[in-house]
Amino acid sequence: MENKVMSHVQGQVQQAIDQLVESGAEQGMQVAVYQRGKLVVEAVAGVADPATGRPVTAGTPFYNFSICKAAASTLTHMLVDRGMFDYDTPIVDIWPEFGAHGKQKVTVRHALSHSAGVPGIPLSTTMEDLCDWDKMCAAIADAELWWEPGTQIGYHAYTFGYIIGEVIRRTAGKPISRVLLEELSGPLGVGDELYFGMPVSEHGRLARLEDAPSPEGAGDMSAMPPDLPMFKAAPMSLMPAAELGNRADILAADIPAGGKTSARAIARMYAAMLDEVDGVRLVSPERLREATAVAMRGTDAVFGMPSKWALGYSVGRLGSADSTSAFGIGGAGGSFAYGDHATGISCAVTKNLLTPDFNSATQIIGIVNAELGES
Repeated sequence: MENKVMSHVQGQVQQAIDQLVESGAEQGMQVAVYQRGKLVVEAVAGVADPATGRPVTAGTPFYNFSICKAAASTLTHMLVDRGMFDYDTPIVDIWPEFGAHGKQKVTVRHALSHSAGVPGIPLSTTMEDLCDWDKMCAAIADAELWWEPGTQIGYHAYTFGYIIGEVIRRTAGKPISRVLLEELSGPLGVGDELYFGMPVSEHGRLARLEDAPSPEGAGDMSAMPPDLPMFKAAPMSLMPAAELGNRADILAADIPAGGKTSARAIARMYAAMLDEVDGVRLVSPERLREATAVAMRGTDAVFGMPSKWALGYSVGRLGSADSTSAFGIGGAGGSFAYGDHATGISCAVTKNLLTPDFNSATQIIGIVNAELGES
């Protein structure tokens, strides 16, 4: 009976992504679903590179932007589990230079919950600057607080990756890419599918990103008030787009606010948080409960939407924002990945046509939960 259910949901998901690609709504897609440690859905559709017709395979890495913040968060929890530091450790204890301009009270917990009050990078930052780890860390260390740490929530789009990444680098004594490979992706058998900085020699395996046409009647950003906080957090030239996500220097650099992953690699990470996967469990059950409980909620002080964060993961899943058992994060362009305590499901939807919404991922996740959510 179990195999029959698995076969049915595999077929439902495959049919849905085939239709999305055939309709032109998507270009290339991957879906992977684990439940209680077992891979139950692995589906692909479309092309990874429209120029050559190279098809998407289950092992094709996609630049999924913020989805991989979750990998940086998970590494942090693994280090906390080992007693390297704790959530209430002031970042200045690990990274003394970070304490400039009154930031001495910012803790690891604040950084993970997007409440540190350091959401902005200099508006002069270039794409080349993003690839310079030391330059970006120095700029963030010299930043001034936007609010008292822990009093507001606001998405730290770029700064999250450098702050958490530098905490990991200084604690582990090695770059975050190496920590990822040695401690997480390697042990899970997906070292060639989940990256922060991706070796140039591997770039030919990546899906190429394309920007979806703007929907008719979509708002023009230039018509928005110029004093919105989001416009002060990063230059418009660094907003996630295909041009940025296809650049060789960006792809090769450690920029842990984003990353490159296949659907099955990031879904496998969430699965190994919830359960043991082929002998690997990434964090203890006690750590998982603390890491995925709501830590901050409120109106996002940078982007203005309602927001609810655990320690490095948003709380809720697409189609069920009120859920408190699901934790994950979406990426600009419409990809999404999460795990769910209640159902034992971990699911990832990755794609290379960058859309301004999560419609396709919401559809797929709806199918998965309708079929497996009560199992």
